[in-house]
Amino acid sequence: MVSTQASHEGSQEPAPLTPGGTYSIQTVTVGCKIYIRRPVGENGEEERLGEILSIRDKPINPYAAAARRATRGSVKEEEPEPKLEDKWEFFVHWDQFNKRLDEWVTGSRLVLSRDLEWPRPKPPPGKKAGPGTHRAPGKVPRSQSLLKRATANAAAVASPTPASTPAPGMGRAGKKKKRNPMTKTSMLKARWTSTPKVKPKVTPLISASMTPHPSHPNTPPQFSKEQEIEKLRTSGSMTQSISEIARVKNLNRLQIGKHEVDAWYFSPYPKEYAHLPVLYICEFCLSYFPSQMMLTRHRHRCTLLHPPGNEIYRHEDVSIFELDGKRQLTWCRNLSLLSKCFLDHKTLYYDVTPFMYYVMTQRDSTGCHFIGYFSKEKESAENYNVACILTLPQHQRYGYGKLLIEFSYELSKKEGKLGSPEKPLSDLGLLGYRAYWAEVIVELLLNTTDELSIDDIAQKTSITHADIMNTCTTLQLFRHWKGQHIICLSDAVLEKHEKVRSKRRRRIHPEHLIWKPPTTLRCQIRHLWTA
Repeated sequence: MVSTQASHEGSQEPAPLTPGGTYSIQTVTVGCKIYIRRPVGENGEEERLGEILSIRDKPINPYAAAARRATRGSVKEEEPEPKLEDKWEFFVHWDQFNKRLDEWVTGSRLVLSRDLEWPRPKPPPGKKAGPGTHRAPGKVPRSQSLLKRATANAAAVASPTPASTPAPGMGRAGKKKKRNPMTKTSMLKARWTSTPKVKPKVTPLISASMTPHPSHPNTPPQFSKEQEIEKLRTSGSMTQSISEIARVKNLNRLQIGKHEVDAWYFSPYPKEYAHLPVLYICEFCLSYFPSQMMLTRHRHRCTLLHPPGNEIYRHEDVSIFELDGKRQLTWCRNLSLLSKCFLDHKTLYYDVTPFMYYVMTQRDSTGCHFIGYFSKEKESAENYNVACILTLPQHQRYGYGKLLIEFSYELSKKEGKLGSPEKPLSDLGLLGYRAYWAEVIVELLLNTTDELSIDDIAQKTSITHADIMNTCTTLQLFRHWKGQHIICLSDAVLEKHEKVRSKRRRRIHPEHLIWKPPTTLRCQIRHLWTA
């Protein structure tokens, strides 16, 4: 949001600068921007601007220290006193880079010979409008009205409300329920009389139905972590949380089987496991250990060779297992901790009982190795068929993500429902879903000789009407012809589809899926009514 001062004066107040060479490493604080040496390629190096998000003392790995003492043996050697820049570590967000590339760097990589940029000072409360500006008393700027509604919405979320009396017209996590933009009765074969309309995406924190309380217009909202977790637990959703996104990454690298990968985001592993050089994870039971020796000792006792669930799909070397979060509590919690290292838009909480987990593995002579998974709510009010989806970084760009998406829609076809992933999606998840929707819709239109409506496409693919409309709008498939709208495939769309089809990718074969939708028993219904 652009500040009022910038809009009236034409430019923001420049950030204060300290010339290079006139400051020391003690001067650098959180919020400053400074040039830092960053390795490029194998032997290259560049100086890139980065923002300091956190500062800490360089952690001492007790296992590495014990190993050094063991190598020295009985010879007592005094360790040299480390330099001042080697005592501290700085958590850096690289300018114009994705957040998943944030990392801890040592003080010796800071370039103190270049300018140090300080945070811009906040404008005084009474001088935001700038000098000599007068505003009509009856008009409220759009930015302030949006801010008030967002603050009121956040306060409403933080306030305890009974689960049995939700706010009128509001769904889970404060989002309005949307009706399907196209219904079966309003469809004509291959054309309709009204112009299709796609509703713009609304930020979940801002809602027109939320207004500030008249008696406390300026009271800041009080946030409670317990209330937030309780709301997430009762709604059965893993939604975006600003407080979780702002956390500093606490893990450096993870070793899973024969792969060693960088952690992308913060994950709430126990404090004693944080800031280790490498966290070792058993690829079968997903238990975590601080050293290679402890993992090796665990592997001698661990008898698991596949996820502890029912194998519902097997084709070639790919197997998919179904796990109930209520029955496999520890395994699913370990899975959630691992997935949080690579997902920034989800909030993790420890109640995994409302979810079913579908884990994809690759089979070989040593067992079933974890590739990716997606979770699904047992009872979703919005008919979401995916709550959280992830492919491990070492298995990305091999088509496994699209295979997981296709499998989720195969389950929706078995259930006879339309499905859609839970929002918000990550950047990589959004790209994967858009590619899958486009491929499926174009392939269906090419392989059919009959006229199809939006509802026919939805029934054949189990994709919701809103997702079909958004995909067709993105691909520019709608054309106005003789006063009506039709679906038309352009040459560019056909050329792109042929390029995608030329690539060999894995597909889900429904005949190899052995699964039926879960049914609710009479005793479970009685338990729900008495609870």
